[in-house]
Amino acid sequence: MNMRGRFSRDPRTPQVRVNHRIRVPEVRVVLEDGENLGVITTEEALRIAHQRGQDLVEVNPKANPPVCKILDFGKYKYEEKKKAAEARRKQTVVEVKEVKLRPKTDDHDLAVKIRHARKFLESGNKVKLTCRFRGREITHPQIAQQQLDIVIRGVEDLAGVEQRAAMEGKTMSVLIAPKPQVLQRLASERAARERDRERRGASSPEHDAPEEPDLDEVEDDDDDDDDDED
Repeated sequence: MNMRGRFSRDPRTPQVRVNHRIRVPEVRVVLEDGENLGVITTEEALRIAHQRGQDLVEVNPKANPPVCKILDFGKYKYEEKKKAAEARRKQTVVEVKEVKLRPKTDDHDLAVKIRHARKFLESGNKVKLTCRFRGREITHPQIAQQQLDIVIRGVEDLAGVEQRAAMEGKTMSVLIAPKPQVLQRLASERAARERDRERRGASSPEHDAPEEPDLDEVEDDDDDDDDDED
């Protein structure tokens, strides 16, 4: 049996009690092959684990009594870590990217903003469009609304408005999100990569796709102007 009293010390995961860290008087015991030994004293469970050269691992502390398995704890930790990594690799992470405008953004720069927004959306991310006012610009919110509408029309085949335009201090913002067909396409591509990886026997998720350039928080070149004027 492995070192007495061994238990998980990873601060990112719930602590798993093992062997003599299990201090309740009795437990329900299941063997590694699934055989159920029923409810027995913890002392007896530890004796059986010792005889088998394995560990007594608490797998369901909330049950009454707690459920424990007799198995190799090192192998158990490895399998749990492997499952967690697989789950992280398969999960879809939706980020909110930001594209910044100004009321005076010209047509050329708006076209650039639209291209950036489309790249974010095509990657499955939501996009927050913000138009920042300076000085007396805030007295003409309709100009900002027009700028936002131009960008929204430029991506309407990919996205819909999730949160309508609203004022936030000195900015007007709107949140757009990818349409279901965009997310379905990404899911299909991800599934195809999974099948390809399984065929190759690859274990690393880092070769799924080339890393896209960091376009987060795209701003106008004139955002370094002087402070607001009253």
